[in-house]
Amino acid sequence: MARALIFSDIHNDALSLEKLMNIDADYYFAAGDLVSWARGLDKMGKIMERRASRMYVLPGNHESEQDIASFCARYGFVNFHGGTLEIAGVHVAGLGYSSPTPFHTPGEYSEEELAARLKKFEGLKPLVLICHAPPLNTELDRVRDTVHAGSRAVREFIEEQKPTCFFCGHIHEAEGVVIQMGPTRAQNVGKRGFLLEL
Repeated sequence: MARALIFSDIHNDALSLEKLMNIDADYYFAAGDLVSWARGLDKMGKIMERRASRMYVLPGNHESEQDIASFCARYGFVNFHGGTLEIAGVHVAGLGYSSPTPFHTPGEYSEEELAARLKKFEGLKPLVLICHAPPLNTELDRVRDTVHAGSRAVREFIEEQKPTCFFCGHIHEAEGVVIQMGPTRAQNVGKRGFLLEL
């Protein structure tokens, strides 16, 4: 049995990150937005450092690929953007960035780009998928009653490929929400995180 701690959207909250690092797990997945506007990564890196050999990091929409690549290189973390890993016979795949936002943050892809990058995970079974972006028009991407800000490409991938589990962040208002999408258990983990047993 392997334990994977998945969390997202720390946004420079050192106290929340300390709490997560105190949880004992075999793998740690940071699903994007450790900071805001790419500022303060080194402070977060120092907190995460003691778990370095088990730390897998995705860029959110507040970090660029380059920010996260150099951050991981500095602290000995694994840059998991577009990456896959096999844990206890289960494929774990990760993709950072969000679909376009009104704020023009550093880590945004078009829906076409998200779809193209998710394509490399097709056919992996059983699959646990970790993305920064939530699926469009679900409880995981609801900002307000009628406002949804998720990704169409992510939703289509989940509906077609039916991963066992899906984890995301990005929409703070949906933190902690869990839904079923067909056979897929899908959750917005937020900064409280979720401990998955594999």
